[in-house]
Formats: sequence, C-alpha cells, structure tokens
Amino acid sequence: MRIAEVIGRVVLSRQDPQLAGGRFMIVRPYDLTAVSGAGPATGEIVVAYEQLGATEGVLVGVSEGREAAMPFHPTPVALDAYIGCLLDDVKVRVPNVGEGT
Repeated sequence: MRIAEVIGRVVLSRQDPQLAGGRFMIVRPYDLTAVSGAGPATGEIVVAYEQLGATEGVLVGVSEGREAAMPFHPTPVALDAYIGCLLDDVKVRVPNVGEGT
C-alpha cells in the first residue's frame, strides 16, 4: 500500500455494474520526501477506485495490482488501484546514520 493524495476525480458516462456505488479518483502517490513534508509529491498519477468518500486534497492508502481487486473476491473485477483507507495524519521518523532502523 502506498500513501497518495487525491487530486481529482474521473467522471464516467457508464461503468461496470459490479463497481456501482463507488467512483474513480485521480491520486498522486507520495515518496518519502513528500510524506515527511520536505518537498512536493512527484509520483506518477494513478486512477484508483474508491468507496469511502475520499475528496480532493485527502491523503489515502492505495493498494495496487492484484491486491486492488481483493475487496471484491471472489467476483473478478478489472481494477489496478483501490483506495483502501483515508489517512488523518502521517508521521515519519527517519533514523540518524548509525542509529539503525
């Protein structure tokens, strides 16, 4: 799962009936620099399916690949990215050199 910021939404005229009740959001994944607040997000933009009510500007957890379809198991769905959680706060602690992990 990666941390990402919702930066927009996709408007559809039709969608697969199996995905009714959710919507597709445009998210930009964060790297360590962005998560720690030391710089802007530079990740490649991804379109992710969500059912939690995420809005623009919210931080979310995004599952990708096969894990993105697991909330629908055993029904097969064609998803590559799924918003699995909304994040209220993220804290990062980077250890000093020689301190270990």
